[in-house]
Amino acid sequence: MRFDILTLFPEYVDTVMSESIIGRARRSGAIEVLTHNIRDWSEDKNRRVDDTPYGGGKGMLMAAPPVVRAIEAVRAMSDIPDEKTRVIFMSPHGRILTQKRAAELSAEYERLIILCGHYEGIDRRAIEIAVDEEISVGDFILTGGEIPACILTDAVARTVDGVLSDPECWKSESFSDGLLEYPQYTRPYEFRGLKVPDVLLSGNHAKIAEWRREQSEKLTSELRPDLIPSRNE
Repeated sequence: MRFDILTLFPEYVDTVMSESIIGRARRSGAIEVLTHNIRDWSEDKNRRVDDTPYGGGKGMLMAAPPVVRAIEAVRAMSDIPDEKTRVIFMSPHGRILTQKRAAELSAEYERLIILCGHYEGIDRRAIEIAVDEEISVGDFILTGGEIPACILTDAVARTVDGVLSDPECWKSESFSDGLLEYPQYTRPYEFRGLKVPDVLLSGNHAKIAEWRREQSEKLTSELRPDLIPSRNE
């Protein structure tokens, strides 16, 4: 799967996306992550991409022309068909990213073009012309879209074949089935008076599976009861 991230700070994104599992997946060829500097499509001699907003207000707004030109140019850089390509703007206006949506994007598309905003945002016309979907990572404000773009890339990439050692690695994790993940333990057996639950040492895989399911349901009810209704929709 290919990820094209459009940003004013490509080095920032590349640094994050070159480490750990995602970095290894890039080096192995399981995924492609390419960054593109939106300033490269500015026609201003100083490579400016922002201007003051109509109607007044503080801050600067990214202008529509360089953003649209960047998306259109990057879209043309691959032979992946348009129907297998999704342009996503990381925006507080978007629906909240979930594990379900990450898996859907991985299954439905071969390429994501991810647009990062900055300053006070992006001229709305760029979104209407060139963006397919807006996604938010939460109800809070960040300096720019780079961290959310890395989060989306990481979440989607983990569901791509070859990124993790086994699909079970992500299918059994929190949110994959609408529940929080069950508690996990490793050696030593006892630490500061706390012991590993005996069922995990029993070797009875049916009982272990039952215990894990019960613990997932218990944790979800206690810590994230808001997730329970969504499982019954």
